[in-house]
Amino acid sequence: MNSNFVDYVKIFVRSGKGGAGSAHLLRVKYNPKAGPDGGDGGRGGHVILRGNSQRWTLIHLKYAKHVFAENGQNGGDNLCTGRMGKDQILEVPLGCVCRDAETGETLGEVTEDGQELIIAQGGQGGLGNDHFKSATNQTPRYAQPGGPCVERWVIIELKVLADVGLVGFPNAGKSTLLSVVSAARPEIADYPFTTMVPNLGIVKYHDDRSFCIADIPGIIEGASEGKGLGLRFLRHIERNAILLFMVSCETLDVKKEYKILLNELKKYNPELLDKRRILAVTKCDILDETLLKQLKKTLPRTVPTIMISAVSGLNIQQLKDMIVAQLDEANAAAPSLPADPDTAPTATPQEDTSATPNEPQS
Repeated sequence: MNSNFVDYVKIFVRSGKGGAGSAHLLRVKYNPKAGPDGGDGGRGGHVILRGNSQRWTLIHLKYAKHVFAENGQNGGDNLCTGRMGKDQILEVPLGCVCRDAETGETLGEVTEDGQELIIAQGGQGGLGNDHFKSATNQTPRYAQPGGPCVERWVIIELKVLADVGLVGFPNAGKSTLLSVVSAARPEIADYPFTTMVPNLGIVKYHDDRSFCIADIPGIIEGASEGKGLGLRFLRHIERNAILLFMVSCETLDVKKEYKILLNELKKYNPELLDKRRILAVTKCDILDETLLKQLKKTLPRTVPTIMISAVSGLNIQQLKDMIVAQLDEANAAAPSLPADPDTAPTATPQEDTSATPNEPQS
């Protein structure tokens, strides 16, 4: 397993206290009772999450269990304001969500490069006695204390940002497809759970367009209840615009396997079923034309399907076309497929007969 990939950390953060205002009274030779000249205290430092598109893991925060910002300085005489405490800025990959570890409250999420999220706000600097002078109190001998710090345990969780998420059982050919359509080089082998961490790949398309694919570790039945690796990585498909389900043609019942995958997503988060979906039947280079036609008749009719082979290149370009078309519809806020496969209408046939939804059952 790639130990460099860390997508979950729990750290203790503390902002800086605000500096106290000064209660100084000016005393000079030519004016022994010049009055108050106490300056304000400086603001305490914030603890801030900042998005960095060049990072892809939280490993740099794995051992940073305590993060403290600097306290603000006290105000000085001659109306001098105290120095603000230095902020503690934690750079995180795009797609991070921060939650309070004790209450579970979501503090915010970082989805853009350079975006900043304050997770512990520094204490406000206190006002100096100059602010409190009046006609009836011309020499106030008091000032405002600085604001307190904020300290809490927070959980920072990375949810991979990608346009397309690959969903399937182990050894369905997800990593092979990613290696063919992009420059990513995930580990590929003929045994289950070869992929232990999510892999991202950028797929180039026509007209200088591209989209991002995330290869998620294989899901098994019961993943939503903590079996296998699925529960740990299911959160990485929450942000995908499209879910590309991949089922091997070697399975005994493609439709049943697809429904199992749908059921696991529904148990984990029913909102995942609102996303647009495509079903790709993989490894079809091992089937002849007769077997392909027989297989098409058994496929679910509630989702666009395509028969592919990453090894031979069968229908790979057609798959890209389908994905881009779905992305365009998603960006245009088109209605997604119904969540209930039993009540969903038949998918619209594609122009390419090799990549159509299923032929009518005989």
